[in-house]
Amino acid sequence: MRTLLGAALTLLVLAAPAAGQQRYTSPDGALCVVLSKQPLSPNGRSAGPERMATGGIQQVLTGLGAEVRVEEAALTPEEEGEYVGWKRLGMSLGHYADIVERNERDGWFTVGLLATCPSMPGLVAGLQRSGPTHEAIRIGMLWLDAHGDINTPETRGGSLGGMPVAVATVRALHNLRRDAGLEVPLSDRHAVMGGVRLNDPLEQLIIDNSRIEQLSVDDLRAMSPAVWNQMDRLAQISDKIYVHIDMDVLDPREVEGHGNKVPNGPSSERLARLFEEIFRRYPTASAIGFATIPMQDEDGLSLAALNRMIERAVRGVLAREGGR
Repeated sequence: MRTLLGAALTLLVLAAPAAGQQRYTSPDGALCVVLSKQPLSPNGRSAGPERMATGGIQQVLTGLGAEVRVEEAALTPEEEGEYVGWKRLGMSLGHYADIVERNERDGWFTVGLLATCPSMPGLVAGLQRSGPTHEAIRIGMLWLDAHGDINTPETRGGSLGGMPVAVATVRALHNLRRDAGLEVPLSDRHAVMGGVRLNDPLEQLIIDNSRIEQLSVDDLRAMSPAVWNQMDRLAQISDKIYVHIDMDVLDPREVEGHGNKVPNGPSSERLARLFEEIFRRYPTASAIGFATIPMQDEDGLSLAALNRMIERAVRGVLAREGGR
């Protein structure tokens, strides 16, 4: 009897759908993509997400046969008049998490268009709440940024732009994390940093003492075995995977107007190839987000880089779901 019961339980477990195996194809066969804007930054409203949404990407995606919609997080009128600064950002991230959760449950693939990197906890929170029950599911994150962004108020003073990974991994600003809806912090084991090449000394010490794994710029450029070892590991321990990109990770020639650009970054073409393969290969790769588009972009190189990376990520989702 005990053997039969064990076998039955095993069958039930095997038959249960994995939390992260979401499909994003509508009944008529079109891939559903939502451009999800989070325009609030620690210093106020940014025009960056709107610029990203209206810079040609909608036409690119519809050209692939995708159904595209655009949504935006916003404070309520009461919230607009009640708070300032970081509290406002936290509340906006809470609304953003609701948008991400709803779209994920409804089968819409999220492309996050983010004012700045501190929007990340809201997107991760939305994915975390999108499982089959009310329990938080496990989110893995590939963090592509020229900086680790794991400073705390003790290491970097009041610059929230350098703290989002610290917030998500319960090292700083717990109220902001909770306002964003990220009740269960991201564990170090569920985060992989790639392309990070400029950290403050105390920030580097935090990384060195953490369990966060690192991929070099050369790893990203070559799609080295180290990349796939880390992605395989994330896929094994996570229900869903989020890929985050700060545009400053790129070769500075593509982001001349970015205030935090750093030499020796990968090209958008190399990252675009990587994203297509990630989203083709891993069924649990569930969202991608882009932060800090340069507003000074006279030649349009930064927008072209953004559109290239989004297009190839979506092509990867199309390929794994049986599209083109």
